[in-house]
Amino acid sequence: MRRQLMWMLVLRGIAALLFGIAALVWPGVTVLALALLFGAYALVDGLALLASAFRKEGDHGHRLAHAVGGILGIAAGLITITWPGVTALALVTLVGAWAVITGIMEVWAAVRFRRELHHEWLLFLAGAASVIAGVLIWARPDVGVITVAQVIGLYALISGALVLGTAWRLNGTTTAHSAHHARHA
Repeated sequence: MRRQLMWMLVLRGIAALLFGIAALVWPGVTVLALALLFGAYALVDGLALLASAFRKEGDHGHRLAHAVGGILGIAAGLITITWPGVTALALVTLVGAWAVITGIMEVWAAVRFRRELHHEWLLFLAGAASVIAGVLIWARPDVGVITVAQVIGLYALISGALVLGTAWRLNGTTTAHSAHHARHA
């Protein structure tokens, strides 16, 4: 179960980093391109979360949280890809809502599974960064696409790095856990 969780976190972290870099390197992209980029990212993130909800391991609450987060991510991605001509304000509202909801779920997971995860503070920080980015986006939707792209890009880089840090720490505990069981077998 830990190995599957680690690889899901790696996938999410890499997707966030790639999206963040693209948003920062090309902040002047049109709303259409930004919408499609965000849609693809939210879809991949949602699919990864939803796939992890169907694991046989884990308690019902953990799987339910992943299922809800996955469905919301897939919905946000599909809506954005289906109607890429949405206005900048609608995109900002969608991105802000997604960031806040995702962040709240990551903070909840960090608190809920603090005994199972070592260094859960990394997941907590990723969630807090997501909530802060979402609130900042909602507070100033009028600042323009370039600024929104920069905020989203920075959020994605921070979140991606923290999620990859969590995966790295989880890999360390998985390796140590396997070595511990091998010694006692």
